[in-house]
Amino acid sequence: MFEKFRIHEHMEVATSAGQHVGTVDEVKDDQIKLTRSDSSDGAHHYIALADVEKIHDNRVYLKQGTPIPMGVGAD
Repeated sequence: MFEKFRIHEHMEVATSAGQHVGTVDEVKDDQIKLTRSDSSDGAHHYIALADVEKIHDNRVYLKQGTPIPMGVGAD
């Protein structure tokens, strides 16, 4: 299990396959708040900390099958 304090602003968030999902704006409670600049709708989106598989090389990897919010990532 990772420690949430290891997740910080400007880290990349990626799927388990390494596809870009977004960039960390901040960690709020038990969620990662993604920057609006990675969003096609200009809104902040959130990923639950429970969906994080690992942190490696300044990148947050999500568990396989994690639902990605609409308007985020390379869809």
